[in-house]
Amino acid sequence: MLISLHKQATTTPKVRAAIQASTEPAWVVAERYGISEQTVWKWRKRDSVQDRSHTARRLQTTLTP
Repeated sequence: MLISLHKQATTTPKVRAAIQASTEPAWVVAERYGISEQTVWKWRKRDSVQDRSHTARRLQTTLTP
């Protein structure tokens, strides 16, 4: 199975699922996988283990008539 991760992803869907299933403190999980506690908290809050879109949600320029 081919996994499509963005360039700077520090975790895989398998690691993300393990993070979500873990009941250990965030700092323990972070040390185990070599990631920050903030990353652990982020993946614990999410429902899915897939990457979200990184496309801009609003236009960054102003259009003139």
